[in-house]
Amino acid sequence: MKKLTNTYLLLLLSVLCFTACEDDPEPVLPSPTIENIEIGAADNRRGVIGRDFHLEADVLAGDKIDVIQIKIDPKEGETYASAWNFELSWEKFKGAKNTTVHEHFDIPEDAVEGAYDFTIIVTDENGTVLEETYDLQIIDPSNLEVDPLLYIWMITTDQGDFHYVNELLESPEGVELTKDEVLNSSIDISNVKGDGELYLLLIKKDQNHKPESVENIDFSKVIVYDTFKHENEEDVYIFSNVLYEGVRPAPEFTIGAPLDNNVPQSDLTSGDNTWSNGEYYFGVVYTNTTYNINLHYYFDLSITGF
Repeated sequence: MKKLTNTYLLLLLSVLCFTACEDDPEPVLPSPTIENIEIGAADNRRGVIGRDFHLEADVLAGDKIDVIQIKIDPKEGETYASAWNFELSWEKFKGAKNTTVHEHFDIPEDAVEGAYDFTIIVTDENGTVLEETYDLQIIDPSNLEVDPLLYIWMITTDQGDFHYVNELLESPEGVELTKDEVLNSSIDISNVKGDGELYLLLIKKDQNHKPESVENIDFSKVIVYDTFKHENEEDVYIFSNVLYEGVRPAPEFTIGAPLDNNVPQSDLTSGDNTWSNGEYYFGVVYTNTTYNINLHYYFDLSITGF
């Protein structure tokens, strides 16, 4: 009888243990998260066929990143001229715990205009997957309300050096500025109207800062050569920071000046934007606030004499 009782107790304990194990929930694995997302220039959620497209996001993995993907898919219920979708993946982020995704790619020439779902997919090495979907408008460039293009950008110094960037975006090479040189620069941006604003900027490369819209400029990291606006322009025209016949000449700016040409002016004798020898970018950043469209372009130069 005692043997039977012991056997019964063992069986009961086994059943209870099995039941308890069955009731144990599966462990919840941490999932990736995404923050600070910019889809399109200045997060305008637009892509122009055949043009550069900007994506930026801060990704934090649950464990470690395996792969990051994007997909552009037709929206349910929308009508399109033809079938089109697109996807792209980046494995270079594999193994990172957290990263800033800052990628540029061209919207393909065979893309079809219309409203799409833009999905960011982060796959974690622990097997979890995060998918977030946003609205994206694909636009044929011929249907843009304005289409700002860098028409010509001229750079001269009091040493007689002359450089320029044309609409083909052929950057000058070997540009060097020296302390106490006086810089003059004029720029024309075509196909604009409404309200817009430009900045011409000198930025030390080690700042890792190349803003793509006016709102993204960190003025503690840049030296402003010039800034200028246009307002209430009803017709498409060429916008320039120089108004001829003496109305607004190209600003003169001495390399090594204690203050830049921003309003208000930045102190260039201390902080991240202090003058120093080294490699710089000279860039233009233009934002059309009426039509929420941006233009940016940078080329390399060096500064010496400090």
